[in-house]
Amino acid sequence: MSESIEDAQTDEPGADRPTDPAATVLLLGSGELSRELALAFQRLGGVVVAADRYYAPAHGVADRSAVIKMNDAEELAALIEREKPRYVVAESGVIAADALVAVAERGDIEVLPTPRGIRLSQDREGLRRLASDELGLPTVPFWFAGSVEELTAVAEHAGFPLVVKPVVGAQRDGESVMLRSDDVEPAWQRATTAGHFVQNRVLAESVVEVEHEITMLTVRTAGPSGPGVQFCEPIGHRQVGTDVLEAWQPQALSPAALDAAKSISARIVNAVGGRGVFGVELLVQGDDVYFSDVRIRPHDSGLVTLRSQRLSEFELHARAILGLAVDTIMISPAAAEVSYGGADAGELSADISTVLSEALATSESDVRLFGRQGESEAPRRLGVALATAPDVIIARDRARRVGSALRKLW
Repeated sequence: MSESIEDAQTDEPGADRPTDPAATVLLLGSGELSRELALAFQRLGGVVVAADRYYAPAHGVADRSAVIKMNDAEELAALIEREKPRYVVAESGVIAADALVAVAERGDIEVLPTPRGIRLSQDREGLRRLASDELGLPTVPFWFAGSVEELTAVAEHAGFPLVVKPVVGAQRDGESVMLRSDDVEPAWQRATTAGHFVQNRVLAESVVEVEHEITMLTVRTAGPSGPGVQFCEPIGHRQVGTDVLEAWQPQALSPAALDAAKSISARIVNAVGGRGVFGVELLVQGDDVYFSDVRIRPHDSGLVTLRSQRLSEFELHARAILGLAVDTIMISPAAAEVSYGGADAGELSADISTVLSEALATSESDVRLFGRQGESEAPRRLGVALATAPDVIIARDRARRVGSALRKLW
């Protein structure tokens, strides 16, 4: 059964919601990024209902909220029936997508981006086959395996190194790199035991040399003349160990690579359908661009837009979903460093005022502190360091200084 964390009147059996004069948005997933999205909807007059499997950050700002098992179709359907939202927005990789199909078929509630898109976001095999087989998008060589023996055969055929991921689950969950034959069984175990889904298949990818890993934030909108697609400037990013993600905007690309990145992004986003911000993950080597993944919601690399763009990824997502005008204007080169921690992270180990004074002494800097303790899984976002500058090189240097100071908190 779902557990309400709002006022008592919402717990009355069979109680119907009054019709809200504004659009009611149900967020399925209520982490730190959903908190930013909830605020963006509220600033546009939306009524936000936040749901997650634990008391999460967005619950603290939402108009109403509930704790449910989002991969339980009955609990999810009951919550939707009780709240009667106008929009159901997927903000988690752990959702009972089948329940949303029935909701969307009723016609009175929009499920965004689409039930199919939500299912594809949880199914790397279906997404990769859509991209490669149906759309013909360039990808790095990949294989699927349904057992340790099949994964061993893939490794013998493809050679090492290979990246292994579960076919179902959230980003980075259960991912590992196989360098030798002894790594096959541990990689299989890690991938098949990750997250909240029973796993029996994995994705294996060749490791290719690339110059850039980028995110093309692609905004799909709807208007009188039909769907439209707009692009933000490319966002470069790199993982620094396991506890820091560095991102910057813009990432310079050759004209041919930029055209290819936009073409790939438009094709995959239009195939997924719906409205909102999509983070299309691409690998770039010279003029060659390879599709890697697509995220159907704002994500970590896009946090740089909090300072780089007139409208952040959260504001763009909210506007597109509500059917409002958007623009992707970049107002300044910027960089961000997102810090992560384990499940026990979150207790501040230093004087916060002293650390913030040091961090914000850097020119054109800003920070966001996350990392509230709760039931969220590792790695957990602890905070993000932000900086702008006349060019990306200076912005990245400033963000590193801010991030180094900020990490003294944990």
